[in-house]
Amino acid sequence: MKIAGKILKLAVLIVVIVLIAAVVAFHLFSGQIIKSGVKTAASNALKVGVDINDISLSILGGSVAINGLIINNPPGYTYKNLLELNKADIAVNIRSLMQDTVHIKEIKLDGMDLVIEQKGFSNNLQEIIKGLPSEKDQQGQPAAGKKLVIDNLEITNIRVKVKLLPMPGKADTVPLNLAPIKMTNLGGDNKLDTAKLSAKIMVAITQGIVQQGAGVLPGDMLKTMNSTLGEVTNIGKAAIEEGKKAIESGKGILKGATDLLKPKK
Repeated sequence: MKIAGKILKLAVLIVVIVLIAAVVAFHLFSGQIIKSGVKTAASNALKVGVDINDISLSILGGSVAINGLIINNPPGYTYKNLLELNKADIAVNIRSLMQDTVHIKEIKLDGMDLVIEQKGFSNNLQEIIKGLPSEKDQQGQPAAGKKLVIDNLEITNIRVKVKLLPMPGKADTVPLNLAPIKMTNLGGDNKLDTAKLSAKIMVAITQGIVQQGAGVLPGDMLKTMNSTLGEVTNIGKAAIEEGKKAIESGKGILKGATDLLKPKK
């Protein structure tokens, strides 16, 4: 009986060790898998380099924390990076990470710094937006890889520095602080993946810059960015023309485009 008891204790100890090893391995390797997946998907969507300093996953807490996300500039610009994000906190249904559809309860992106650099008649952010597939092109296209369903997404503390072409007697740098960006119920059509989410966030930020920059940034710059948004989001010619008029009057733009990020019914 004593021998049987010792064998049972040893078996329990082995099981415990295996479980601990499995949890540690999940923490180590799943974080790396998520990090690699996010970097690859975002890079493919934006067509520029994307890097992440650190990703940590809490199984018991049901959360993912990202620290130090960087989006590079397209080639030919002075600054290396377009965007730097301080941190992202993500509340996720851990079980769904192993399924085809990942259910994310909340995404909070806080502390975002962008440098918009003008070059000729274009700028770095506009180049990235122009490279995104339009909503019309994406119609009927299923999500690539895992599908995402997101209840709430919020971006706060967005600081933008716009570097303009140098002109005598005028400042060549314009700072902007954008209002928080909030989106809800994303991915209800089962077509949202990491790449499309990256594109939606960049479009939302661009929309915020154009709205906040009305009457502050050069009119030609805003008109061009507004037209590019129209092409990518398929908001229509009438909405674009209304946006141009609003830019000229300094009252804000993109009337009729506020629903472009809402899920389709």
